[in-house]
Amino acid sequence: MEKSILQLQQEIDGFEILDAPQLEAFKLEFTVRKGKIAGLFAQLKTVDPADRPRIGQLLNALKLSGDTKVGEAEERLAQSAPASQPSIDLSLPGRRTFCGSEHPVQKVLGDMKRIFNAMGFSIATGPELELDEYNFDLLNFPPNHPARDMQDTFFITRGQSEGDVLLRTHTSPVQVRVMLDQKPPIRVICPGKVYRNEAISARSYCVFHQLEGLYIDKNVSFADLKATIYSFARQMFGTDVKLRFRPSFFPFTEPSAEVDVTCYLCGGKGCRVCKKSGWLEIMGCGMVHPNVMRNCGIDPEEWTGYAFGMGVDRTTLLRYKIDDIRLLFENDVRMLSQFSA
Repeated sequence: MEKSILQLQQEIDGFEILDAPQLEAFKLEFTVRKGKIAGLFAQLKTVDPADRPRIGQLLNALKLSGDTKVGEAEERLAQSAPASQPSIDLSLPGRRTFCGSEHPVQKVLGDMKRIFNAMGFSIATGPELELDEYNFDLLNFPPNHPARDMQDTFFITRGQSEGDVLLRTHTSPVQVRVMLDQKPPIRVICPGKVYRNEAISARSYCVFHQLEGLYIDKNVSFADLKATIYSFARQMFGTDVKLRFRPSFFPFTEPSAEVDVTCYLCGGKGCRVCKKSGWLEIMGCGMVHPNVMRNCGIDPEEWTGYAFGMGVDRTTLLRYKIDDIRLLFENDVRMLSQFSA
């Protein structure tokens, strides 16, 4: 064992370290955890116990010799190294920076909020996980209405004592909660995500964004509703936009109407997106049904009001002339980068 220590000491003394690669080679051969010095330390347990103190002192001196040589070499190489070069080459062209962007749906939703805020509407929000009572019952949906069927609604639990729990199919439950909590006059918009169990296509998706509005006061008429929608459409789509009101049916409004605008792709001439009609539906609207007001503790003999609801995603398609709603949910950077800040 003593002979091996003396031989290794000679190897250490004779190893020349002239540059950084040689220093690294020395460390790998002698001083690292699995180097030759550590190998001799591992053999110490095989030495006769009476000789271990003396052999241990020799091994410690050997290790100190190796560490000293490494330290001296590092100091010498550091002193002889040329001055460090600057980390930035100022002669190179600048690097292009990439700015993040707001999602087009959020851009449009922000514009909608600003338009209606300027008209005096405040913003109300509510839970996306909703009770059947708020999503259907208080909104005058009869028990056998098709919207209650599983093909349209994502139910979480059914037949529970506290009522069915579901993912809200519209933001109208927020209107109900506002009417239950506040006394008229009421003027609110209710933006948020909604969920419907529908087939995914270029025009529909299983999750989308809605913005609904509610105005309740004395002597509110359908003319007030039309004026509000015309004002919104002109600010959103331009002053030359054309609107069309079609009679429709919703359980929570009476009378009810659907609102169309001229197709953004064909200009009203007819194309695949508008199904050759030249028109695209943007919202449903109507006067709040008396039953809904009674359910929420508001006297329909004293108060009247209107409500409307539109798809934010559909409006985004109209504004930016996108022909497939699925592009809004795929997070494709090639598409989203076109809306950079």
